Amino acid sequence: MYSEGMSTSERLIESTRELLWERGYVGTSPKAILERAGAGQGSMYHHFKGKPDLALAAIRRTAEEMRAIAAGVLDGPGTPYERIAAYLRRERDVLRGCPIGRLTMDPDVIASAELRAPVDETIEWLRGRIAALVEEGKEQGQFAPGLDGGEIAAAVVATVQGGYVLARASGSPAAFDAGVRGLLSLLTPRTS
Repeated sequence: MYSEGMSTSERLIESTRELLWERGYVGTSPKAILERAGAGQGSMYHHFKGKPDLALAAIRRTAEEMRAIAAGVLDGPGTPYERIAAYLRRERDVLRGCPIGRLTMDPDVIASAELRAPVDETIEWLRGRIAALVEEGKEQGQFAPGLDGGEIAAAVVATVQGGYVLARASGSPAAFDAGVRGLLSLLTPRTS
């Protein structure tokens, strides 16, 4: 499953990332992590203080990856509208859900300030980046001057996260796609 050159600690982090996405924190047992990683029983405690420490490393890695993917689109070429549209339309496994968004539904992650921090930071970063794009679009005359960048950013994040929920509930990405199309129609740039 993992490359031979991957260290044991890397295999543990990657296994934990996958299991957190699939099962949540409570459903991710040390035994399942070790089995998925192909690691020996003492490996987790050799590299990490315990499950919470390993989970934190995995959540941080997932958050960093999500920010990098989003930045690649939001900081890419095009107008502010085109970059927001590209973010909303980017390829993603809609039926699997968002690995960060799903952690917000995990009571054990939300109850731990340490585990929750990378989740909060990532969502705030995303909202801030989208809000800045909206403000840039307003300055260029692309968006109506009365739009609030922070509110639009919240709507974009809510559309994505809500779209994941609707798609998973229906078993089809159509609900996600409909939400994206609806939001983009509301954001369509003004014509002079």
